[in-house]
Amino acid sequence: MPEPSTAAGAPESGTGASSPRSLAEALRARDDAALSALLHSRPDLLNPVPGDVTQLATRAGTRASVVRALERLDRFTLQTAEALAVAPDPCPYPVLEGLLTGGEDERARAALPGALGTLRDQALVWGEEDRLRLVRTARELLAPSAQRPSPTGLGPTVAEATAGMSPTRVQEIVAAAGLPATHDPVSAVTALTALFTDPERMSALLDEAPAEAHQVLGRLVWGPPYGEVTPNPAPPVRWLRDRGLLLPATARTVVLPREVALHLRGGLAHRDTSPVAPPVSVHREHRPQLVDANAAGQALAALATVEELVKSWEHTGPPVLRAGGLSVRDLKRAAAGLDASEASAAFWIELAYAAGLLASDGEADERYAPTPAFDEWRELPPAERWSALAAAWLPATRTAGLVGEQDAKGRTLSVLGPELDRSAAPEVRRRVLQLLADLPEGGSPDTEAVLARLAWERPVRTASDLRARLAGWALTEAEVLGVTGRGALSGPGRALLEHRDPAPLLAPLLPEPVDHVLLQADLTAVAPGPLRRPLGDTLAVLADVESKGGATVYRFTPGSVRRALDAGHAAADLHAFLKEHSRTPVPQPLAYLIDDVARRHGHLRVGAASSYVRCDDDAMLGEILADKRSAGMGLRRLAPTVLAARAEPTALLEGLRAMGYAPAAESGTGDVLVARADAHRTPARSAPVPVPDGPPVPDATLLGAAVRAIRAGDLAATAVRKEPGPGAGPASAAPGELPRTSPAETLATVQAAALTGSAVWIGYVNADGAASQRVIAPVRVEGGFVTGYDHTADEVRTYALHRVTGVAELADDHL
Repeated sequence: MPEPSTAAGAPESGTGASSPRSLAEALRARDDAALSALLHSRPDLLNPVPGDVTQLATRAGTRASVVRALERLDRFTLQTAEALAVAPDPCPYPVLEGLLTGGEDERARAALPGALGTLRDQALVWGEEDRLRLVRTARELLAPSAQRPSPTGLGPTVAEATAGMSPTRVQEIVAAAGLPATHDPVSAVTALTALFTDPERMSALLDEAPAEAHQVLGRLVWGPPYGEVTPNPAPPVRWLRDRGLLLPATARTVVLPREVALHLRGGLAHRDTSPVAPPVSVHREHRPQLVDANAAGQALAALATVEELVKSWEHTGPPVLRAGGLSVRDLKRAAAGLDASEASAAFWIELAYAAGLLASDGEADERYAPTPAFDEWRELPPAERWSALAAAWLPATRTAGLVGEQDAKGRTLSVLGPELDRSAAPEVRRRVLQLLADLPEGGSPDTEAVLARLAWERPVRTASDLRARLAGWALTEAEVLGVTGRGALSGPGRALLEHRDPAPLLAPLLPEPVDHVLLQADLTAVAPGPLRRPLGDTLAVLADVESKGGATVYRFTPGSVRRALDAGHAAADLHAFLKEHSRTPVPQPLAYLIDDVARRHGHLRVGAASSYVRCDDDAMLGEILADKRSAGMGLRRLAPTVLAARAEPTALLEGLRAMGYAPAAESGTGDVLVARADAHRTPARSAPVPVPDGPPVPDATLLGAAVRAIRAGDLAATAVRKEPGPGAGPASAAPGELPRTSPAETLATVQAAALTGSAVWIGYVNADGAASQRVIAPVRVEGGFVTGYDHTADEVRTYALHRVTGVAELADDHL
């Protein structure tokens, strides 16, 4: 390791001020703005609000809080923390700089002050520049061990590796290394460490090593530092082991000591440092108008897809699984209906759910169905409908990309299931869009560059690559939703990211709805654009969508015409409707199709017996009975014009339609039942609330109140108390603890303070059990309460005497 020296660019140490002896002292020296910044960046420290700076420092050093803080560091800042974990404690700034730069990496040298400043701001590092200290918990997490290798690839120090080794063996190593014998193992280890950290003597020792020994060291120098050995190792390994260049870790493994590895590395803690974020540059350039037009087309297709999906669940939506979510079969059915892949269908279903357009109906036979909000959403202009979808997508924590994978217990994750929330999804989504927004308008980046940048900003410290996958899904979803166009951020997408309403930007890009179609002789109709609401709704019932795009093609079939008749439309109504809305004459084949289906529609009647079939033509009923395809319905003749069936009415209707008939359902009074589009809605349901990624970020008001409370508690905790008089019990067992006095002593002291107008120091436990220390000037003591001016809160307050743990007088010159 390089010798400490004055490094160019090193921050100046504070002159004239003593170095803080603890993290609490370092935090106490911060101004309110710096303390507020810490609480803003680590909001978990606020739950609950610390009573004073000592409690804040203690909480900032807990394992859970430190892990969370480390996970939010960028790669170079994390590498700086890892270097401090393997550096001497405390570590001078030049030594840290040497570990990260080797004295040659100018980019790392320039970036180090910023990284160190971030660690200070996060309360992970404290101390002056000549005595930098990493928080103990962070050092334990980042320092290398046999069970948890360090990202640096370094192993334990000589002192750590020789702990537990017999004194005789230590003296043998010292002698083999050419060092004089010592009187105790501690001095022997110290001498060996001094040898390994002396560049000249270490170079001379390695010059004596066999060539094969250098090859062994080369395989271990950058990690992992552990290697297996046989009971009778080869001569090069034995040469290294005898001189302590390899030390035994277990009966069959050896480890390269940290000091030796650092010498071989030239003092570097990492093989490669990443002081600069990978750039995200323009990969392809497009005209901004082309990007917006492409995004608008995608937005229009997204609206049509969501509407088609939710409307397909209006009558009989898919059932809810017992464990929650949608079955694989129903997902496949939805994908087929949308003419999309299962992954794409899962995204649209989850998007509609996040927007509150569909939910479970909560009935005994629980099924998914549209919500009342769906009807309101459909009445909005297209741009506002898209804005509602995009606003639901951006903060959503439900992650459709996980569908089909397995959870920790081996259960398959299903669409709308309970285990799809990933709290990191909104943050990754926003960050991906922000990277696109930082590019010139119309510029699209390379996907790999975006992923590399995200990996640098939040390096993955586990085996999971979820963050990279979330970024990939975000790019795909943004494109199909219309937030981006051709990979570049669109104008409406930029407004969405900036918390502005994107509807005014999107509206001019969308085509105006049309009020007509073009009927063709091949039983199709072409819609030259999005259709107005009444026309689109009726046509969706009367015909099936054959293809989508800039123009939608509908096809008329016997089944689609029958569906319109089932919905209550008469044949004459359908002829009039087509004549009114077609810019071309109604083709004769289409007119014949409508008349033919209408003539046969309702000739058969199906009701509930379990179910029955009624028809005035007994010959037709005989034909049905003779057909082998009707065997599964359990039909039998009750009368010349009536057949009874074991099948339910819905199944009977479907079975007869599959046989080529056109039955109609009827009510108990014999009237034809009309199937309307708004047949089923769930009760009012609110959209699902995203699962937060840890505690919410506090606002300025909460931060200001928290800082004042911490300062107030600190004032009370550090108040100078009078020494107790002769014979009096101690007011406090130790500095920082609550004062302890008997109820009689407490009452007498606060009464005396009220009479003399002096201030006292009290310990107080509120109704929630939270303990605090206060400095108050009592003005009235009565009814079991003391009222006085609270110096720590800067207001008059009343305290219950039975909740006061103790009281002590303040020194005369304290306030």
